[in-house]
Amino acid sequence: MIIPDAEALYFALLDEIRAAHHADAFGAPGGVAIVGIHSGGAWIAERLAQDVGALEWGVLNVALHRDDYAKKGSHSKASSTTLPFAVEGRHILLVDDVLYTGSTVRAALNELYDYGRPASVELAVLAELGGRELTVSARFTGGAVSVGAHETLVLAHNPDGRFAFEVEPGSGS
Repeated sequence: MIIPDAEALYFALLDEIRAAHHADAFGAPGGVAIVGIHSGGAWIAERLAQDVGALEWGVLNVALHRDDYAKKGSHSKASSTTLPFAVEGRHILLVDDVLYTGSTVRAALNELYDYGRPASVELAVLAELGGRELTVSARFTGGAVSVGAHETLVLAHNPDGRFAFEVEPGSGS
């Protein structure tokens, strides 16, 4: 099994986002706000915000909206949702590390809409796996990857700010 290069996927994702948005889309007042899903998506969102010059970014805790709350949500160590801007009428770039079944994105949209109705939401993910259970797709993706049937891809955030993937036993996220 070859572990995907998370840094290479990050730069591919960054290039896609830059190609699709005007240079000042993130830096203008009221421009696109970046929102990361705790925890991997939040790490990526913070780095993207720096790299594209975003004025506003925040973090979503989706634990209470998960359809598998008893399994994952009730044990979540995530900090609370932090959105230091108004969601109502905003263009949002929603960021996650791995897109697998789509259930985390569904939970994120439910949490996001608790704060208001955005004008639009675009999804950006570092890695896309097969196995979608919901009709969710990312507008921006670092790349498609695969892991074994009983493995899951987990993003690590190194002290130097770089990303790395680890493959662990499990069924995906």
